[in-house]
Amino acid sequence: MKRLFTALPIPLSEEVKSNIRTLQQNLKGERIRWIPADNMHLTLKFFGDTPGKQVPELVKALKGATNAQPAFTLVMNRMGIFGSRYNPRVVWLGFEENRELYQLKRNITHHLETIGIFEDRQNFVPHLTVARIKKLSDRKFFQQRFDMFKDNFYQEILCSQLILYESILEPTGATYKVIHTFDLT
Repeated sequence: MKRLFTALPIPLSEEVKSNIRTLQQNLKGERIRWIPADNMHLTLKFFGDTPGKQVPELVKALKGATNAQPAFTLVMNRMGIFGSRYNPRVVWLGFEENRELYQLKRNITHHLETIGIFEDRQNFVPHLTVARIKKLSDRKFFQQRFDMFKDNFYQEILCSQLILYESILEPTGATYKVIHTFDLT
């Protein structure tokens, strides 16, 4: 079994990486697990544990989904949290709405349905997970720092590839292995 997902790789600019590091430094006393900037990706479909024999079928379906998909530019323009203001769980970076991204998502969903993989009921919320919050000792301080930084994450990103990844869970966090790359035209 392989733990698989498909995503757009998102290389962060040095400015965005620097802003994340500064936020990290400001919150270094808190129990927060920061995601390495080099692991940033926009997940389009998480498959979970998948038999190895199903990988060729997935590759074929994803080839079909990306066959006529043009490359496109995403605009990252904000930072947000999942959870409540008083109990934040995840810090994320978000994007302006983009019709090409949603078209790619629909294409992937359609082609996966032809091989019996159906969409779950969760809404698609395009984001990059920056950090997972374990526990905050000072919620007010966290919120003040969050408010200071939330508008400092602007970047335009050319999306020209979709990647099928294997996620390998390790005590230090997940590592990602590229299974197959699909070029967008």
